[in-house]
Amino acid sequence: MKRRTFLGVMGLGGFGAAGYGLWPDEGVWNPCLSPLPEPLARHELVRAAFDGIDAARVWDTHVHLIGVGDSDSGIWVTPAMDSAAHPIQYAQKRFYLNAGCAQGAPEIDVAYLERLMRLQDDFPAGTRLMLLAFDYHYDDNGARREDLTSFHTPNAYALALAQRFPERFVAIASIHPYRPDAVEALESAAREGARAIKWLPPAMGMDPASPRCDRFYETLARLRLPLLTHAGEELAVHGGDAQTFGNPLKLRRALDHGVTVIVAHCASLGEGVDLDKGPNGPAMPNFELFARLMNEARYEGKLYGEISAMTQLNRLGPPLDNVLERSEWHARLLNGSDYPLPAVMPIFSLTRMTERGYLRPSEARVLSEIRRYNALLFDFALKRVIARNGKRLAPGVFETSRVFGQ
Repeated sequence: MKRRTFLGVMGLGGFGAAGYGLWPDEGVWNPCLSPLPEPLARHELVRAAFDGIDAARVWDTHVHLIGVGDSDSGIWVTPAMDSAAHPIQYAQKRFYLNAGCAQGAPEIDVAYLERLMRLQDDFPAGTRLMLLAFDYHYDDNGARREDLTSFHTPNAYALALAQRFPERFVAIASIHPYRPDAVEALESAAREGARAIKWLPPAMGMDPASPRCDRFYETLARLRLPLLTHAGEELAVHGGDAQTFGNPLKLRRALDHGVTVIVAHCASLGEGVDLDKGPNGPAMPNFELFARLMNEARYEGKLYGEISAMTQLNRLGPPLDNVLERSEWHARLLNGSDYPLPAVMPIFSLTRMTERGYLRPSEARVLSEIRRYNALLFDFALKRVIARNGKRLAPGVFETSRVFGQ
């Protein structure tokens, strides 16, 4: 891939490398090596990553369940991802499948799942992965819009895997609140074992502040199901691209209905209107709007930040600094990997993290080698070792099951 093409894909597609003008310091493609060598598995850095942590309470809150639908999964992917007329989506699909070590496999759905399970085997027994379903985009009339949807992962697939492998997986369903059957689908997913609901408002086309969500919120609160929702700018998944729907302040409506809200990535990208000052309020960093919500006492016990993607190249700086240094937040932060993105090689830079003081060079070298074999373990160990002004993430950030009724 030519450098100009690569940087265009990374920048416009949401990976963020283009803004730094850097060629990836760990290469472009995931080498998908396996198994993890014993010296790495027994390395002090890996052992220390699990010190003081109850493995049975470690639920990775953000694991994408992707494929191409070449099994009975029911996964659907937009044809645009296989068309050179849509170069960004075309390239993204190849990066995602390479990251999941499924590119070119005879059965991509199966290969992706098998690779995920092999990576999980390098974790202590008892840890679980929360598999994300992903609903279609729906318009204001409640009509499904495949033309505005990048991919769809059915609830049935995530739930079936959680039922088949309860020692490994937990299911997070995805239900668009504008669907005519939204409440019925939500109740059904809860009965079948879903532990939360996943939204990505800018891509899926829902306004979290709309009264149309009220019945859905009432049902979520009654069922005590948390809402894991993206906030901030969304660049990695194409859809309706209504970035205003990612404004963290729009989540007040769910919180005021008593819903437990988990803000993916701590709303750490882009800017949003300060809606507390009206619809024409000034633009502010979305992370600052998220921080405002976190600082409101009335939302304690209901509002959480989720730290997946926070160590990516385009989030280094104030968002990650605050997450590390604000120890009063740590009881309300939850770890997720955003897998397979930790295996999209160009979107992380251990060199830049070392330069900024998050890591020591010796730690970066070990983490880089781990990543070549197990990006999931890399993500976990990286977050356990990074520090800012002597402060690290508390162990409880990684014991996430407490928020999901476990």
